[in-house]
Amino acid sequence: MLSTLAFDADDTLWENEEIFHLTEARFHDLIAQHVDAADLSKTLIATERRNLGYYGYGIKGFTLSMIETAIEVTGGQIPAQDIQEIIQAGREMKDHPTAPLAHVETVLKQLSDDFRLIVITKGDLFDQEQKLAQSGLGDYFDGVEIVSEKSKETYQTIFDQYGDGPKRSMMIGNSLKSDILPALNAGAYGVHIPHSKTWALEHAETPEDSHHFWQLDSISALPALVQKLMKA
Repeated sequence: MLSTLAFDADDTLWENEEIFHLTEARFHDLIAQHVDAADLSKTLIATERRNLGYYGYGIKGFTLSMIETAIEVTGGQIPAQDIQEIIQAGREMKDHPTAPLAHVETVLKQLSDDFRLIVITKGDLFDQEQKLAQSGLGDYFDGVEIVSEKSKETYQTIFDQYGDGPKRSMMIGNSLKSDILPALNAGAYGVHIPHSKTWALEHAETPEDSHHFWQLDSISALPALVQKLMKA
């Protein structure tokens, strides 16, 4: 029987990737004033991948990767005022208000009396704490873990700490790569709720042979799935 339900944060509890897409479009327009920006998205994502080990996930790392990419593609000729505009775009991302996605708060209310609810998310500590506070969802959770990476070992440790181990725990999120596959490898249940926009570095193949995996069109279907499993 399940005792612990863990939720990803960005694009599971609240909107996130859309803000990155809008900022990248703004970055594209800025760079296109100086050079052919046809392959800019590929260059930026390669820079982000290279920088993950230095800056981690989140707005700060994205902003630094935009600056580095701008310097690279312009051969170091990017004007200082454009660097300042990139920095300002990063600040505006951070200042963007956070509100729960549709049905999220209703679902948390339904589940919070019967299960331990926790947040397991990647990203900058300060940014994620601020988003959780702004969302108004903090009181529903028994624990919040902001981690540098989501691995099998990460889930094993957290589910042992907050629950009754992975076998009685479920991870819910929009990323197959980070939220679902390592949680399944740890022995937990995994529920994938796709988001309309998912970061390129979070793409992965859907597991085909797991009896502990489900995909839902909406988080609103989660309580019914959980109750079905509890009765099985």
